Amino acid sequence: MSSSAEPNVVPLCDILLVLLIIFMVITPLSQKGMDIKLPETSAESGATPVGLVVMTLQTDLSVDINKTIYAFDQVEDELRRIYSARQDKTIFIRAYAKVPFYKVIELIDIAKGAGVNITGLIPEYIEEEGI
Repeated sequence: MSSSAEPNVVPLCDILLVLLIIFMVITPLSQKGMDIKLPETSAESGATPVGLVVMTLQTDLSVDINKTIYAFDQVEDELRRIYSARQDKTIFIRAYAKVPFYKVIELIDIAKGAGVNITGLIPEYIEEEGI
């Protein structure tokens, strides 16, 4: 009479089911997202945002901050000047389609280093005219 010793797997299955239920309950609670803040508009015009700072990265890597052009290396100083007296430290960034994305990320880092707390990306697909 040879009897093979087989392990009892019923307790292991019970533990596995309990762990599965725990992970199924915890997973929806641990979802992450981004908080967004929409720009406030003035009551008179209804379309023009009040105190909004929009920074556009051009294809030649110059930066347009509220319709004023700056060189890429001058952006941090200008942003420090703009945000030194502001309570709302929010900026919106957009870029032309041909600009490499790592330059946009570098611009976000520069903005964070200049004291910007909230960064919004404008998802417009801007192309150069005539191309």
